[in-house]
Amino acid sequence: MSRPWSSPPAGSQETSFMNSMRYKRILKQLSAYNAINPAEDGSVHCFPGAVIGLKYHDNLALNTSDIPGGYSMSDFKHFLKKSYSLKITTASEIEHPKPLLILISRRTTRKFLNEDEMVGLMDDLGFQVIITPPYNMSSLDKFAQVVNSCSVMVGAHGAGLANSLLLPAGAVMVQVVPLGLNWASAAYYGDPARKIGVQYLEYKIEAEESSLFDLYGRDHPIIADPQSIHLKGYDVARAVYLDGQDMKINLVRLREILVQARKLLGNPTSFK
Repeated sequence: MSRPWSSPPAGSQETSFMNSMRYKRILKQLSAYNAINPAEDGSVHCFPGAVIGLKYHDNLALNTSDIPGGYSMSDFKHFLKKSYSLKITTASEIEHPKPLLILISRRTTRKFLNEDEMVGLMDDLGFQVIITPPYNMSSLDKFAQVVNSCSVMVGAHGAGLANSLLLPAGAVMVQVVPLGLNWASAAYYGDPARKIGVQYLEYKIEAEESSLFDLYGRDHPIIADPQSIHLKGYDVARAVYLDGQDMKINLVRLREILVQARKLLGNPTSFK
């Protein structure tokens, strides 16, 4: 188990600077002009034209027919690889005595309550585990290199899994699906992962593995009928399933998924 880098304290001047420069490498690739941070530069800039705002295509997706040049997610992944000078294209290129597994460790919601035991299991199965809490993702230059060196990513449903875009082709992503989030997990990260050449596995928790089970009991609609909660609206469902639960993972079931991940690494996809 390792923690390859540290982050400055939240609220420090260094942290503010890092946040403002977080996407510097990407922005440099998008424009011939230097990036402008309005918080630091209040002067007036004149250009003959500009594209302002974002256009939504789908979850971690590009609509190739709606983009000049017909760029795909494969092209976008290559763009990120170039932006961050990533060296590894496919998981088979990784030269390491043990497969590296990056564990996205959450600190607020959807936490792994038995994370230490999970890491112990991963170690026993022959993985070298890199634990990364959210604040370590703030330095994308370093974080991108770390992710690109890993064969497996494991994490609960959440924005941290978008970093699967930095995994080499043929790597494996294991998404831990919390109670009540089956559709969101598949739509936001499961289906997109396959389109970028990442082999996808999911661990759907059972009701007893959710902290909601102890709070509400087996027969409460939150446990027995999540769909009825979703029908009450996004804000209600979010408060319960996204913001209101943590998970204690069944190590026997997790072992089965991790063994499957190791087997998949022996047969990486042909995606480039």
